[in-house]
Parts: sequence; C-alpha cells; structure tokens
Amino acid sequence: MHYLTMGSGPSLLLIHGLLGSAAAWLPCLSSLADESTVLAVDTLGIGRSERVHGLDAGLAAQADRMAEFMEKAGIPRSDIAGTSHGGAIALMLAARHPERVRSLILHAPANPFSNVADPLLHFYRSPLGHWFAHQLPLLPQSLQELALGRMYGNQRHPISNEVLEMYMRSLRVPGTVDHILNILDHWFDDMRTLKSALNAIHDIPILLIWGTRDRAVSMASGQALQARLGNPEMTILPGVGHLPFEEAPNAFAEAANTFLRKQQRSEAPLRPHLVWTSTSAK
Repeated sequence: MHYLTMGSGPSLLLIHGLLGSAAAWLPCLSSLADESTVLAVDTLGIGRSERVHGLDAGLAAQADRMAEFMEKAGIPRSDIAGTSHGGAIALMLAARHPERVRSLILHAPANPFSNVADPLLHFYRSPLGHWFAHQLPLLPQSLQELALGRMYGNQRHPISNEVLEMYMRSLRVPGTVDHILNILDHWFDDMRTLKSALNAIHDIPILLIWGTRDRAVSMASGQALQARLGNPEMTILPGVGHLPFEEAPNAFAEAANTFLRKQQRSEAPLRPHLVWTSTSAK
C-alpha cells in the first residue's frame, strides 16, 4: 500500500474517492501540510498500490485495512479526511476502530441517504456495465473529459491533461477496473451496513464539507447524515461540485485547517518531508 506524505505536526490521513488516488489531493496538499503531517493513501487496488486478486473490497474490510495501515505506519491515532467513497471508509473506520480516530473531515461521503447515483450504480453492476467499465480507459480523450467534467460544479471547468491522465493512468493498470466493479457489486449491502454502523460513532469531532453543485452525492443526504451523527459542523462550498480539492483547493484546505485548529491534537511530530513510500498492510 503506497502513500504520499508531506508536512510536519499531528497526523492527517487522507482517503481518496472511488476512482481517485492519493495524487488527487495534490492541489491542496501543501496547504493541509501547513497544519499537519499529511499521509495520502492509495488504497489497495488503486493508484500506485498493489492489485490483489480476490481482495475483499467491502467497507468493513477496507476500514480494517486502514487501521492496519496506521499500525504499520506507526500512527496510533489520527485525524481522518475522506472524500466520497473514502468518506464512507472513514466513517466505517470510526465505527469499527474508534481508538484510531481523533476527528473526521468528511467531504460528501458516500452514505445510505443519497440515491442520486443509484441509476448509474445499477448500470455498472449489470453485465453491460461491467463490459463498458473496461472500455473507459480506452475511450477518446474528449469523452473522458466529458465524463469527468460532470464532477465539477462548473461543467465548463477546464480539465487539465495532467488531472485526466492521473485518473486514466490508474484505470489502465490491469486489475483496477475489476477492483472498482467489486466495490460497486457490494455497494448497496455496504450502505445498509454503514447505516447501522453510524450508531457506533460517538464523541468524535466531525466536519462535513459539501459543494452546492455536487451531482454525485446529494446535499440533502448530507443534511440527513448530519442529523444522524448528532449535528456536527458543516461547511458549504457555493458553486463547487464533487472535486473541491481540485476545483477549490484553497477553500477546501481552509475549511479543514480551521476545523483542525479547534481540536486537541497532541501527538509526537512525524517526519517533515514530501515522499512516496509504502507499507505492507493487506
């Protein structure tokens, strides 16, 4: 399992979304590193991490692997930031391993109260959807840009070749698409499990972050999640879509850092640098 680390001070573990990777956080990484030693993980099956055939891709298993990663990386406890599917992993980590979680920063976490993406999820769970998913890395660049552009609040937002290549590079690695489809095949069962697991999350400071133009996870579901979690803080990013760390990195980092400054974050400082490294958590 590979991860990117930068900064110094108390640890902040970043968990990317379904198609993302640690590199997705790069536009806001240096700002987050002003307050924390940031560790941006490539979960197994994505980015630079190993593809493991037959890997359990369910939320509980991914949360348990994240706890094992923290143990191997020498991080007994950390603030956890997760986006989209990574936010769901972070919630499950807090439910199953609360001793590992100092606070949660959740950007539009996948949750059982959002159904806006259900038609797309049902499609990709079908045989045709499985076939089509394997064609995505091979599509013309203009179609890839169109698909990714839907994730921005401003759909005319220019998508740099560097950002597009970051997503496609990971998807082209054999085993990546199969791993993502494995996650989707278990999606609805995982959301039911997560709904029950939310009852186990107590006394953990939480910040929710949502863009008003998020088309992947509804803001209405964020309000339902906020009520279920005991009314934690919520920061709204006007006009922003599902990728604020790319579309509005300064606003995203400021919201996260402002929240972290309020927390009790005593911890022995970790190493201050920017480097790719790995650990054997599986």
